[in-house]
Amino acid sequence: MIEDYSFGQIVINGKTYTSDVIIFPDRIQSSWWRESGHSLSLKDIEAVLDLKPEVLVIGTGSGGLMEVPSQAADEIRNRGIELIVERTADAVETYNRLCKQRLTVGAFHLTC
Repeated sequence: MIEDYSFGQIVINGKTYTSDVIIFPDRIQSSWWRESGHSLSLKDIEAVLDLKPEVLVIGTGSGGLMEVPSQAADEIRNRGIELIVERTADAVETYNRLCKQRLTVGAFHLTC
């Protein structure tokens, strides 16, 4: 459960992270970084795709500057994963709501 998010930090189960994270049902991948910085590629989320969650929630940053190219989004959906892409503050709320009901993974960009 995400307890708090503000620019540059996120609190998950009482622990504060100051770098981008992926939240899996059983672990947190801290210091998540993308191959192309502010653009998501499938390689950046290989472990997520291997897990095959029902839902992938992506937080694109405070200002929404991280991109999910249409080709990556289409491939995620083609694999039967519901994709939700929102600015991180909104994505945190969505993740917290969905993770109680469905197998959900959250990938969060914490800054811009």
